[in-house]
Amino acid sequence: MVNTVRDWMNDLVVFVDPNSLVTEALGIMRRRYVNNLIAKKTKDSPEYGIITSIDICDTIVAQGRDPSKVKVHEIMSTPLITVTPEMTIDECARVMKEKRIHHLPVADANGTIVGMISANDFLIVAEQLGHGDGDRLLR
Repeated sequence: MVNTVRDWMNDLVVFVDPNSLVTEALGIMRRRYVNNLIAKKTKDSPEYGIITSIDICDTIVAQGRDPSKVKVHEIMSTPLITVTPEMTIDECARVMKEKRIHHLPVADANGTIVGMISANDFLIVAEQLGHGDGDRLLR
């Protein structure tokens, strides 16, 4: 059986306004127990963006910046690199490796973000690979 991104993605996608302060984004991440947010499309930001815990570490903490003075759009990554729900899980892993990223939004044919898959999800994928196709209870 071929495992697709749809089989392993998380369909919880948490959005943030790109004009929000990073402190607001941090609060959302903490309250929702997520380590990434998708910046919404707006009139001023016509493309989706992504902000991750790694962005917070690298561009806020490591640089000694005040998150109450930095807006999400200043540190978000855009344009997004996305995968489709139909992509195989090994193709998805290759994209992550080649692009050196840990979070991939999943977009449908219309470009709408419908899920997220992250490097942490691949811990479960790898465990299932070790148990074979017979043990689907790992999810």
